[in-house]
Amino acid sequence: MKYSIDKKDKYALMSLDIENLNSLVAPDLKSEFVIFRNEGIANFILDLSNVKYVDSSGLSAILTGNRLWKDIGSFIVSGIQHSAVKKLIEISRLDTIITVIPTPSEAVDYLYMEHMERELEEE
Repeated sequence: MKYSIDKKDKYALMSLDIENLNSLVAPDLKSEFVIFRNEGIANFILDLSNVKYVDSSGLSAILTGNRLWKDIGSFIVSGIQHSAVKKLIEISRLDTIITVIPTPSEAVDYLYMEHMERELEEE
């Protein structure tokens, strides 16, 4: 599985460099999620800009990421550009379970706003 990772203080951004998020790739993606979660990354952004096709195994991997970050921070899916991926996300109603933000840069902004809200609630 090809991807790039950009680790920052408050988050990591993983950009998948694949066209198909399917049963051949999903187990590796799940493993990478576990590794990054164990590294203590508090918030995770998954960029699907290059992904043109997702199957049920790919959806399962995305749900795994969401579950791993649920209790410690945020898991965001961004960059969904291809209509087949958008339709599958909508049909599966995954967009009601996970946070979907149009672009990676907007996802970063969302994380910072969410962080500020948490700090204000603690005061």
